[in-house]
Amino acid sequence: MTRRQTILIAGPTASGKSALALRLAKEVDGWIVNADSMQVYDVLDVLTARPGPDDLREAPHFLYGHVAPSTAYSTGRWFADVEHFLKTEAAGDRPLIFVGGTGLYFRALLGGLSAMPDIPDAVRAYWREQDAKAGAAQLHAVLKEKDPQAAAILRPTDSQRIVRALEVIDASGRSIVDWQKETGTPLIDTVSARKIVIEPDRPWLGERIAMRFQAMIEKGAVEEVKALLALGLSTDLPAMRAIGVSEIAQMLDGAISPARAAELSTIATRQYAKRQMTWFRNQLGDDWERIAYPQT
Repeated sequence: MTRRQTILIAGPTASGKSALALRLAKEVDGWIVNADSMQVYDVLDVLTARPGPDDLREAPHFLYGHVAPSTAYSTGRWFADVEHFLKTEAAGDRPLIFVGGTGLYFRALLGGLSAMPDIPDAVRAYWREQDAKAGAAQLHAVLKEKDPQAAAILRPTDSQRIVRALEVIDASGRSIVDWQKETGTPLIDTVSARKIVIEPDRPWLGERIAMRFQAMIEKGAVEEVKALLALGLSTDLPAMRAIGVSEIAQMLDGAISPARAAELSTIATRQYAKRQMTWFRNQLGDDWERIAYPQT
């Protein structure tokens, strides 16, 4: 565990987290560390709203765009990457600002990572094959029978986590929920860390999301999706499920108009932001400082 000065900034997509992180980084001469599960992927710079060149010149940023989209990156991988970074000479003892919208990353950072059973290759291969054949909805129904606890908290469309839960119950005979309760060692001092969660006004956020997606199109999001599709990756990979990828892909195929692609992407982003806000409201305790945007 590190006792360096640490700031955590959580919040829904498009809520101004990155701008706040940059301002605080300049105030404390700190470095910024990504805590967003989509901004880890290469290729999707614009579509995942990664910090741009101007931001990177203002303060050092870490764990952005360092993962190939062909990789199914996980909370465990992120935890290991942060742990390695904290031990590097580059990290030193300088202040760090962790910023992002992935609640599980913050949970791992503050509470340690749950121990998980080893998954035999045969079990992993079986459930990957079942996912490819049957799809997430049918596997969710299977999970309801095998592990009702996990099924109750996983969305029927979240194939990656459904498969993971099925692997765990098959390999260990225990629910992944029970495994997750057995936490490990936090990476930071949870008492001294400053914890901030942005709670934006919903209509304000909705407008920002619409404007931001239009800006993404103008800055090259379509070209990014073309480059991603050219890799021929499985649609089950997390990077392929980034909001905007399927919508722009449909547009490129001529199935929908650019206006419809923007509309669908905006709707999906607003729904995602709503889920994020619900998670933060229910999972982050009273020790988190709540900031309302826009501020009056």
